[in-house]
Amino acid sequence: MNLAFSEEQRELRSIVRQFLEAKSPEAAVRAQMGTERGYDPDVWAQMAEQLGLQALAIPEEHGGQGFGFVELFVVLEEMGRALLCAPFFSTTVLATTALLEAGDAEASAAVLPGIAAGTTIATLAFTEPNRRWDEEGIEAAAGLDSDGTWRITGTKTHVLDGHVADVVLVVARTSAGLSLFRVDGESDGLTRIALATMDQTRTQAELVFDAAAATLVGVDGGAGAVLARVLDVAAVALAAEQVGGAGRCLEMAVEYAKDRVQFGRPIGSFQAIKHTCADLLLQVESARS
Repeated sequence: MNLAFSEEQRELRSIVRQFLEAKSPEAAVRAQMGTERGYDPDVWAQMAEQLGLQALAIPEEHGGQGFGFVELFVVLEEMGRALLCAPFFSTTVLATTALLEAGDAEASAAVLPGIAAGTTIATLAFTEPNRRWDEEGIEAAAGLDSDGTWRITGTKTHVLDGHVADVVLVVARTSAGLSLFRVDGESDGLTRIALATMDQTRTQAELVFDAAAATLVGVDGGAGAVLARVLDVAAVALAAEQVGGAGRCLEMAVEYAKDRVQFGRPIGSFQAIKHTCADLLLQVESARS
């Protein structure tokens, strides 16, 4: 197996880096961190219309480009490098992966084209106030009412971009077990509260469901395997972002070592600094591998 990046993947990295250097400089990041929405809608639209980033890992039948996780992770690494403020992780990693893993053609056809076009923001809601990350921690309940409509009651917290999402995929418990549901972001019975967090580049919200109408996604009781797969993908995707951030920190350290002069010489010429930078390079490249 060849694990090196292809020429096409390297070109994708170059294009995305140029775009983010123009659209997500430090000043823009700080400006978006101070807004309630947490991202720039114009940049979000340009990501879809000019680069097709939201469509990258979506099948062509749903308006996507049909690429795989490697291409998606290349983009995420560049976004981590630029600290992009956008609902990309929640929409293209969490929600998109959940829909594809659920294998529900109707739900995919209803949501994925909008994600690919950049007109739909989606997220996944599974963690609750008990702060547990396993299946047993999910207490939100869903049941059918008299007219056959699914209703969800419970609270989800630390939902990425939950206060701006057009579609919320909710993991709730039914008589058959854990199930996945689709809830409209403006649904009656859904209250969304933005949360203050330490990482201001990624917005989070608490969602309170009070008999909110929902649509079952996939098989009733079949969300356990879907959630496990989504969390595995999310862990690797988050690591890709972190590699991008670490790589940028290394670049800044090397630039400083070249520019800072001490005792009449750039500090990068001193052996201790050289060895430290070399060690950092090894760690970043190992993480990327």
